[in-house]
Amino acid sequence: MKQLQGRSALVTGASGGLGRVVARALAREGVAVAVSGRRADRLADIVGELRALGVRAEAVPADLDRLGQLDSLIDRAEAAVGPLDLLVNNAGVENVSAFTRLDPGELTAMVDVNLTAPLLLTRRVVPGMLGRGRGHVVFISSLAAKIGPAYCAPYAATKAGLIGLTQSLRAEYAGSPVGFSVVCPGFIAGDGMYQRMTERGIRAGRITGETSTDKVAAAVIRAIRRDRPEIVESGAPIRPLLALSQIAPGLVERAAARFGATAMFRRLSEDRGRVEPDG
Repeated sequence: MKQLQGRSALVTGASGGLGRVVARALAREGVAVAVSGRRADRLADIVGELRALGVRAEAVPADLDRLGQLDSLIDRAEAAVGPLDLLVNNAGVENVSAFTRLDPGELTAMVDVNLTAPLLLTRRVVPGMLGRGRGHVVFISSLAAKIGPAYCAPYAATKAGLIGLTQSLRAEYAGSPVGFSVVCPGFIAGDGMYQRMTERGIRAGRITGETSTDKVAAAVIRAIRRDRPEIVESGAPIRPLLALSQIAPGLVERAAARFGATAMFRRLSEDRGRVEPDG
């Protein structure tokens, strides 16, 4: 998929900050884009931006926590922009809370949006990609999937699932014309949960740093072009710490607590820092 001009894509969670920027990055590469999300008004604005870049763009609104809508979402996206060459599973729900304060409905909703929906959407598009001899699927995970922070248990668990999913699919489809990548952003300035944190005066520490929507979108394009298994984009040199966590997990656990990560998420959990799903 080094040649993106003339391809077609579906981006979920496109009515949120990151999804919008990813859709725009694809459009700049000449990709026709179907954008999905819960907010039809926002999607209409995004479609206007994408068309101004000279590509075909259409809105396909959907609630990804309604799993019965997923087959029709793919059908509507392909009717809008053509058979899908690219799928960016971006939609997600973040809910920062003490674990036992989450009710069963909140837990299952996060599993549905963050993990089950990407599974089902990917299962739906892969046969067509194989038949056409080209395709790439990108999963947007999180740095939280690598080192699960306090007060983020279901979010960290579902995002870790996307890493395992990517690894397994790459092994199963090795040598095929379809690729799979996972992008793991850290704190993204101006987007989602981190936006809520900064509004309360809570900022990332020097270990994790902060990144931008433009850098994460660029990582998505790079993952597709180069068939990268995984890209971590955090705004800080975090990979040595991630490598150490595999060798000495207890040491990294203590370091995270020492540098204030647990206290930071505890503060955010006090107002149940939920971000509604965009997809």
